[in-house]
Amino acid sequence: MAKIAATAIGAIVALIAIIAAAVSGVVSAVLGGGNSAASSQPSPAALADIPGNYLALYQQAAATCPGLDWSIVAAVGKVETDHGSLIAPGVHNGENSAGAAGPMQFLQPTFDSVVAQHPPPPGGSTPPSRYNPHDAIYTAAAYLCDSGARDGRDIYGAIFTYNHADWYVRKVLDQANAYKAAQQSAPQQSGWAVPAHGTCSSGFGSRGGEFHRGQDIAAPIGTPIVAAAGGTVIDSGPASGYGLWVRIEHPGGVITTYGHNNRNLVQPGQQLQAGQPIAEVGNQGESTGPHLHFQIDVGNQAVDPIAFYQQQSAPPLCG
Repeated sequence: MAKIAATAIGAIVALIAIIAAAVSGVVSAVLGGGNSAASSQPSPAALADIPGNYLALYQQAAATCPGLDWSIVAAVGKVETDHGSLIAPGVHNGENSAGAAGPMQFLQPTFDSVVAQHPPPPGGSTPPSRYNPHDAIYTAAAYLCDSGARDGRDIYGAIFTYNHADWYVRKVLDQANAYKAAQQSAPQQSGWAVPAHGTCSSGFGSRGGEFHRGQDIAAPIGTPIVAAAGGTVIDSGPASGYGLWVRIEHPGGVITTYGHNNRNLVQPGQQLQAGQPIAEVGNQGESTGPHLHFQIDVGNQAVDPIAFYQQQSAPPLCG
């Protein structure tokens, strides 16, 4: 009997080891291995699927928890309510049959408990609301962090705490993996993307007795504006003459400016890659119609964006 028991125990231990290795492999694939605090970059699928304002919130909220990649928080948002776009009870008002509500599907007692320990930063509702994407996403990141995600200790357990089902954990991990850009041997910061699709109007140079320091791209209000290249947001907010602008610093002393925006989707300090949504075309400030003012400064000197794109072998900025 002792031999049989020992054999059974050995089999159980082996099975546990196999399961642990499988889980570790899935989690490592999502996180990039180890307890690295480095955040991944969004894949093209993520950029196409996640609304710009949600993507920015996922990235900002995840940054409050060392070891928690934004893709995990975004995957939870996708699985729960398709980033708040799901038409179902409890997403925008009321509750579902389980009592959960909001884009991240919180029970009210759970939401209140997490918020009491980790109040969301300014930018949401007062008091915080589980229906407000800002409050819900920051609270979800804090909940995952407290449940095991901090320093990457137990991502599987953290997701399981969010929803007690193995199928749910695997679905979130698979989605998170799809949202992460393929790892590169070095960051691809040199690629340039067209910041907005529209009609090039007023160009770089003299204009009405003044010097126009950028290239205007006329487009309807709400047209997406994306980062022209990888870099760091150094300003996002009101600016004299521009209404709302975003400024991004890129390697090599290059700064791009995006002006007259209807709405900004990024915050100073945020790391971006080329093609990531940052704002929407607007008609604010000194503007005669909806358009993007796109400006490129190299060494604090404005240059012609069209010529710059040609020099970089980038896609045509106009045409």
